Amino acid sequence: MAGSKFAYVRNFELPDPLLPGTFMVLRVDGHAFHRLSAEHDFVKPNDERALQLMDHAARDVMSEFKDIVLAFGESDEYSFLFRKATALYNRREAKILSTITSLFTSSYVFNWPKYLSDTPLKYCPSFDGRIILYPSAQHVRDYFSWRQADSKSSLSAHINNLYNTVFWALVARGGQTTTEAHAALRGTVSSTKHEILFSRFGINYNDLPARFRKGSVLVRAEAHTKPGHQVSEPMDETAADAGTSALAPPNTLNDATADVQNPKKQKTRTRTTIELLHCDIIGDDFWAARPNILAD
Repeated sequence: MAGSKFAYVRNFELPDPLLPGTFMVLRVDGHAFHRLSAEHDFVKPNDERALQLMDHAARDVMSEFKDIVLAFGESDEYSFLFRKATALYNRREAKILSTITSLFTSSYVFNWPKYLSDTPLKYCPSFDGRIILYPSAQHVRDYFSWRQADSKSSLSAHINNLYNTVFWALVARGGQTTTEAHAALRGTVSSTKHEILFSRFGINYNDLPARFRKGSVLVRAEAHTKPGHQVSEPMDETAADAGTSALAPPNTLNDATADVQNPKKQKTRTRTTIELLHCDIIGDDFWAARPNILAD
């Protein structure tokens, strides 16, 4: 009971509101995914099925939380940017962090058979999460530039594409042990890695699929349609929230038909979809084309 003598224990719960007027970025990161990829025989250096599964989980998160305006993923991590004015859960850090991380994790596990149907899940994967607050749009851009640059050339322990493309070429095609490959790449810069790939294995890194080189970008896009015109995009999220049915009630069919026949009565409908891109987000073009992402 709320008024019982035991209710005093709630006084030990500390408030954890996030600073208002700041950009919120939430990053989920796979826990011990080196083991997960080894135990489940992920293709090296890139397993497209696993990357598609990560994209699916991120899309589920964006579909559920409309205040997320951008997501970027590479390897075993995904970063979500919330609109600056979001008041989600009254900006309570623990509530936001635990809910997003648990939804991403559950979607990853739930959809595993769709992408790795021939690889039964041997144990429960897990993700950790953190929230970072940034005071300006430039800080946000620099954050996402950092994550995309990391996916291309970092020497960190996380799986990154350029380093691991060279690493696994040395192991699988060059006959080196993993220790020898790590030693060969220690201290090398990006240009040296490119040279090793091309001169020794005939691989032009720039010819690899954009998904591997640039990661995955999820943004909201608007599709404008007229009544009677079918679109291939998913049902718009706004209509779904309002409980709009895909089938018109019987007494409205004649009206809808009349509207199609009478151009003056036709109104353009806007459908919001989530679009998956594999593009550069370091330069200005991406942001200039989507000013709403960093709007207040």
